[in-house]
Amino acid sequence: MTEIPEHLRKRAEEARKKAEAARGAGGDDAPAGEAAAGDAGDTDAESKIPAHLLERSRAAKERAAGGAVAAADAPAAPAAGGTAVATAPPPAATGPDGHTQRLLTVVKSGSIQDVRATPVDKVHTWPHLLVVEFVAALAVLGFTLIFAIFVNAPLLTLANFNQTPNPSKAPWYFLGLQELLTMFHPMVAGVTIPGMGIFALILAPYLDRNPSNKPEDRKFVISLMTVFMMFWAVLVIIGSFFRGPGFNFIFPWADGIFFDL
Repeated sequence: MTEIPEHLRKRAEEARKKAEAARGAGGDDAPAGEAAAGDAGDTDAESKIPAHLLERSRAAKERAAGGAVAAADAPAAPAAGGTAVATAPPPAATGPDGHTQRLLTVVKSGSIQDVRATPVDKVHTWPHLLVVEFVAALAVLGFTLIFAIFVNAPLLTLANFNQTPNPSKAPWYFLGLQELLTMFHPMVAGVTIPGMGIFALILAPYLDRNPSNKPEDRKFVISLMTVFMMFWAVLVIIGSFFRGPGFNFIFPWADGIFFDL
């Protein structure tokens, strides 16, 4: 059975008590009072009950009254030679306390959003990541600009083709590549080895997809980056301090340092 809300039940009880009080005060000698009370009750009910429900209630009452009259006017069954079958009127679709209105159960609406209890350690590229990178780029650019204003670049005098410096070294960030050129063929030293190193660094994030930030959990990537940095740092150090006239190998503590910033 459908549960009736408490406020509707209380309203029905109050209306029933008012009707009984009005019927008891008027008695059988006051049909006009009953009619007035009935009209007032109908008016009150009509003001609170929808019209289509009232029409349904009146139609059900008329059907019930018509069935009762037809049963009373029907001829009595013969005393013998037949069996009387009593036909009861169809039951009216009434609810508790004789009400014919159907009540819908009030259902509380629930949330349709999927609330995640555990936070996700992922953020969008825009704006979270790119904003931080843009601010870092601005900071580096500002530092470089201020540093260039107050510190002069270590430039040498104008080049003299009649006096070539010996040794002739590239800037420090190209000394690793110049050192490779003294050991291998230009195709191997200038294209193959640097290309393999850069390609290995590109593949590193796809080979190791561990999201941890702890060094002990990222041994593969950290080892790969360490080998790359140490390999290039050793070449730069050799080209800076261990190469003398003719780009020959020397010991800086014996022959001096042939390197200028």
